Amino acid sequence: MAERRAADQLRDHLADHATLKWLPGFRSGYMGMIMGQAQGQPGWLKGWFTFWINLQHPNAIFFAYLVAVAETLIAVAVILGCARKLAYTSAAAFSVLIWATAEGSGGPYTSGASDIGTAISYAVFFAGLLALMAYAGTTRYSVDYYLEKKISWWWKVAEVRRPGSEPVTVAPVPAQTAALTPATVPEPRTAGPTEPAGRRSA
Repeated sequence: MAERRAADQLRDHLADHATLKWLPGFRSGYMGMIMGQAQGQPGWLKGWFTFWINLQHPNAIFFAYLVAVAETLIAVAVILGCARKLAYTSAAAFSVLIWATAEGSGGPYTSGASDIGTAISYAVFFAGLLALMAYAGTTRYSVDYYLEKKISWWWKVAEVRRPGSEPVTVAPVPAQTAALTPATVPEPRTAGPTEPAGRRSA
């Protein structure tokens, strides 16, 4: 339930991002965005951005559609709660990739710069969802809950650990202390009446 509430807080943002990626403006400006982020980066990052620019430039439209498809699949999986482990892991890795390319790793870092980029925040959020899912287990408010009942292997793409494998916690049994019974003290015996001295036999 806690995992589901956390995912619901993100679904509107994911749906908006996925919708924007299908607009013509994103495709037309996709390559320019990547090339713009390469400007002003430190020398040791030049090779990284050059690699991605050379890889995508001949087929920029294809990669723009690929990004749109990836973000749409992530949004649908998170909203429906389908293949959660695979979706959260892929989303975290994809967010780091976007942060390191299209967002220029949050840089270039100059004096007074404080914005490190938004994609890295999504990566941290998805990592938190994975940790929360491992702690809370299967949630009923997801498609995975019903698919796991129908498909025996579905938990492998949906759960961090196999359902029902949670360790059983045995409650400690309080130690029973023996009750101490007080010892019985015998009552003192009283002496009988003494005979007069004159009546004693010799």
